[in-house]
Amino acid sequence: MRLIEAFFMISAAMGKSTLVALTLSFLLGGVSWPHAGDDTAKSGNLLARHLDAIGSKEARSAVKTRVVQGVATYRIVVGGGGQYEGKAGLVSEGQKVRFVMKFNRSDYIGENFLFDGKTVQFAFANSSQSRSPMSGFIASQDVILRDGLLGGVLTTAWPLLDLDDHKAKLIYEGLKKIDGRQVHQFRYEPHRHCEAVIRLYFEAETLRHVKTVYAVTLANNVGRDVTESAKLQADRSTLEETFGDFKAVDGLSLPTHWTLQYTRELPNGSTTISEWELREDQISHNVGLDPRNFQSK
Repeated sequence: MRLIEAFFMISAAMGKSTLVALTLSFLLGGVSWPHAGDDTAKSGNLLARHLDAIGSKEARSAVKTRVVQGVATYRIVVGGGGQYEGKAGLVSEGQKVRFVMKFNRSDYIGENFLFDGKTVQFAFANSSQSRSPMSGFIASQDVILRDGLLGGVLTTAWPLLDLDDHKAKLIYEGLKKIDGRQVHQFRYEPHRHCEAVIRLYFEAETLRHVKTVYAVTLANNVGRDVTESAKLQADRSTLEETFGDFKAVDGLSLPTHWTLQYTRELPNGSTTISEWELREDQISHNVGLDPRNFQSK
């Protein structure tokens, strides 16, 4: 899939909102709440508190589209070196989502993820026409896009806004302490088969969604001989999303700092870690979006 040339094109008749979106054109049955030691009422109350933490029902319902833009920094944390600066854009309408990061380098053009409501698609990440490790991971676990998990509450597709549509399960796993703070931990089990173990974390006091972790572990015991096989470790991949710096936008509390970190632990013991840090400087709602935002060429 090639990056669309006219990304995020919008009718000129839309006025000021159109100008916001055009700045991005340069970028290429019911759900149950099982629980662990807590009653169902408490689990349901946590969900209600999370939705209230986003905004009132009226404010949430008023949003039909969202356009997010900002700056992106890519770093190779382990397994290499380097830091690239670029731009990022996130557009959503209902369950449709498009996420783009662009870096002015031939060895890493950036990312372009698309879910048009039916199909998940990914653009090549470099001039050699190959995917990045993170892109390959999400492609193999495409429920991350299909269920609207990527980007958390930054997209209109966030599954907790309407759990009935996703037929997923949220399993409460209790209070935990991560990154130095108390959080409520839930395991998200999608309706579609998925190898990844998906956990969502909510700040204990505010019930804001602050972290998602997707983890896949694949056993690997096939070496050249019995001795080599015994030494091989599992192949582990982990994608972590963290969210912070929440700000009020049209009556909604949304994060303006979003970090993705992808870790790969290979059977031979080597590890690579890549990180993308995004800072959103503009979030706009109900911008008239051209349908081509969610089409590929």
